[in-house]
Amino acid sequence: MSHTEPTRRHALTTAMGVTAAATLASVGFLSIPAVAASQPGPDPVKNDELKEALRSLEARRRRLLTGRPSANGWEMEKETDAGGSIWTCDIAGTPGPLTVAVRAGDVATVLTHVIRRFNYEIDELGTKNEAPALLGWTHPSKVRNSALPESNQASGTAVVIRPTWYPPGAQGGFTDVQKDTVRDILAECEGVVRWGGDDRRPYEGLFSIDVKPGDVRLAEIAGRIRGWNETPGEGAGTGPDPYQSARKRAADRLARQQA
Repeated sequence: MSHTEPTRRHALTTAMGVTAAATLASVGFLSIPAVAASQPGPDPVKNDELKEALRSLEARRRRLLTGRPSANGWEMEKETDAGGSIWTCDIAGTPGPLTVAVRAGDVATVLTHVIRRFNYEIDELGTKNEAPALLGWTHPSKVRNSALPESNQASGTAVVIRPTWYPPGAQGGFTDVQKDTVRDILAECEGVVRWGGDDRRPYEGLFSIDVKPGDVRLAEIAGRIRGWNETPGEGAGTGPDPYQSARKRAADRLARQQA
C-alpha cells in the first residue's frame, strides 16, 4: 500500500464529516430541543423593553407621519422639532440669525445654501418689513392640492423667501440681474432645486427640492456644499460671477430643462 493512501483516506473522511456537519446545520439539526435546551432563554426584562420601544416607535409614527407624499415624493409630516425629520435651523449670515424649519440632513444643507446665496447676492434678508422673511414647513392640513409645488413645504423640502413680497401667481418680483443670480444658484445646485418662478402658476418666492427621496444627486450636491462651507473663500457669500461664460451656459441650459 502506498504511504499516501491513509492520508488520502483520512482527507476524504474528514471532508465527508465537514460536509455532513454543514448539511445537518443547514436543516436545523443543531437546533433540536436537546441542544436548544442548553442555551439561555430570552430575558423577559429585555423583551418588555423591546416591546415598549416598538410601541413608542409606532406612537411616534402615528403622531408625526401622514403617509401622504408632497409633490416631489417626500412624505409630509405633522410636526416639527418633535423627534421627526423636520427641524428648525439657523441661517448663517442673517440678522438674528433667521431660522427656517426644513427636513434635516442633505435637504437642509441645500436649501439653506440657496437662502444664504439669496441673502448675500440678491437682497439682504431680515432687515426690511418682510413679515416673515422665510417660511419653511407648513402643516399638511393646509395643503389643498398635494400636486402643487408648495405642498413640498409640508414635507420640509421647500422654502418660501419673502412670501408677502413674492405671492403665488405674481410675476415680476425680481429684476433681470436678480433673476440671473437665481438662475446661477439653481445651476450650482445642478437641478436638485427648482424655482417656483418657472411653474405654470408662478410662485417666485418658492424654492423646492426637485428630486425624490434616495436620489444620489441630492447627497452629492449636499456633500459639495458642506465642503465649500468648511473651506475659506468658497461657498455662499464668496461672490461667484453668474456671468462667467461657463456658469451662464449652465444656468441657461438648466432653465430650458426646467421650463
